Amino acid sequence: MEIKLYNTLSRKKEVFKPIEKGKVGIYSCGPTVYWYQHIGNLKAYVFSDLLKRMFIFNGYKVKHVINVTDVGHLTSDADSGDDKMEKASQKEGKSAKEIAEYYLHIFKEDFKKLNVIEPEIWCKATEHIKEQIDLIKKLEEKGFTYKTSDGIYFDSSKFKKYRKLAKLDIKGLQAGKRIDLGEKKNKTDFSLWKFSDEVGKRQQEWKSPWGVGFPGWHIECSAMSMKYLGESFDIHTGGIDHIPIHHTNEIAQSEAATGKSFVNYWMHQNFLTFKGEKVSKSSGGLFTISELEEKGFQPLDYRYLLLGTQYRKPVNFTIENLNKAKESLERLKNIVSGFGEDKKTNEEYTEEFQKAINDDLNTPQALQVLWKLVRDEKAIGKINTIKKIDEVFGLDLLKKEKIDIPKEIQALIEEREKERLTKNWEKSDEIREKIKKAGYSIDDTSEGVKVKKI
Repeated sequence: MEIKLYNTLSRKKEVFKPIEKGKVGIYSCGPTVYWYQHIGNLKAYVFSDLLKRMFIFNGYKVKHVINVTDVGHLTSDADSGDDKMEKASQKEGKSAKEIAEYYLHIFKEDFKKLNVIEPEIWCKATEHIKEQIDLIKKLEEKGFTYKTSDGIYFDSSKFKKYRKLAKLDIKGLQAGKRIDLGEKKNKTDFSLWKFSDEVGKRQQEWKSPWGVGFPGWHIECSAMSMKYLGESFDIHTGGIDHIPIHHTNEIAQSEAATGKSFVNYWMHQNFLTFKGEKVSKSSGGLFTISELEEKGFQPLDYRYLLLGTQYRKPVNFTIENLNKAKESLERLKNIVSGFGEDKKTNEEYTEEFQKAINDDLNTPQALQVLWKLVRDEKAIGKINTIKKIDEVFGLDLLKKEKIDIPKEIQALIEEREKERLTKNWEKSDEIREKIKKAGYSIDDTSEGVKVKKI
């Protein structure tokens, strides 16, 4: 079955055609590991995970690469500002390397909680300084660079297709809106290598042909993606905020260096929003996965919430919406838990699901197919089909939860069962409420009483 993907480059859905038959290479912009990743950040990785799982579902062999920005960059449009790694190091009294390792560990733990499959390759910026320097050398040899007092810059005026991804109106850009022009020749020029203000002051600096310093913001993604996926590869993912600057600059420096098309399909996910604004410190709604757990939610409640909206549309986050997602997921799992084993697969529903998920990851439509299946009393092969669908959704729909029930709760359950047998429903309901207040829910099923931690 054909796969259709929305390509930001063409602004339309295209039938996916891999560079190598049966294989797909995907690069996803990764985290800057100086602090915890909030749920808005993590949305991007649930998206790339669904993309990867969809390809595996279709029989592709996937090579997924995620970079780890463990070196501080001056990431403003003007190539200035605070170095977040150095700042975090001073604040926490740890080395930049310790900071990076700690927050990368937390990030990977969040991956596990959200059932995000780890990439085949994690690549750290600090371990690929040579590759970044070599790429800058190529650009220098081809005449795309120039030197200022603070670093080496890419001359965007020499790359004629600079505006193609973002459809930029370069003439209309105001210097003050995007950059303080300073010594730059053009408004859209960007740093490839920054010189250290004072050698030995920074924890993260390296020798280069141009002087001691550190890489610019964009060069690491080009250097590492091409190292592991080739000079041309299939898919690059990221957030819509990457389109006008970061991904535009990646294309420019990569294609200028190689003379080849860099990426065939650019895929961008939309923001997690709160009260109509992108989730951020200023707008609110800024939670980590651990903070949601403290509020009584499971990480997969959040994953289910994201499935309800197609990745190119913003997801409105509220605790109320997350509660609804939690209730829906619990209801789905309860229904599924009542199905008996069946070795058959329902080809009709599998095909309907595949058609939806292959249509630019239409997860809302695919979710409807799943609900339609579980409610269809005449459908055969439910368990096997749900298992196949969940290989994409990653919701652990068939996972049996092991709960350690305290003795006092178990005693209440047994007492309630006695009251039910004597049809003392009022007393039975009172005991149910006691159990609920203690943090447990009970369901009476044909297979007996099922207990869950609330």
